[in-house]
Amino acid sequence: QRQVMESGGGLVQPGGSLRLSCTIPGLPFEDYYMGWFRRTPGKERAGFQCVAWSGRSTYYADSVKGRFAISRDAPTNTLYLQMNTLKPEDTAMYYCAADQSGAYRDNPPPSKGYTYLEFQGQGTLVTVSD
Repeated sequence: QRQVMESGGGLVQPGGSLRLSCTIPGLPFEDYYMGWFRRTPGKERAGFQCVAWSGRSTYYADSVKGRFAISRDAPTNTLYLQMNTLKPEDTAMYYCAADQSGAYRDNPPPSKGYTYLEFQGQGTLVTVSD
């Protein structure tokens, strides 16, 4: 099982920015649909929310549109999530995920499907606070 490595989380003030990174060594990125999920500490029962997904098209949750941007760097096989104008409600553990299924080519996986995705990371914590 390949290891999913996320980084870039931390503490930031409201209005600030962070960039998350995700690599899966040895994974042919071009063959996979990939994205970012988040889950709020203390609200685990609410499950995982897909905030950005890179398939044939790009998906963003309404709550992050215009503020977050997902991108891939092919030479380094790295997935990024640029997060700008961060708000306290963006505080969460952020997880990288990847899957080859054609079901996710045009639409992101459902929240309940997160744990069934082919690859899932351990998460990186983003805290937005004064």
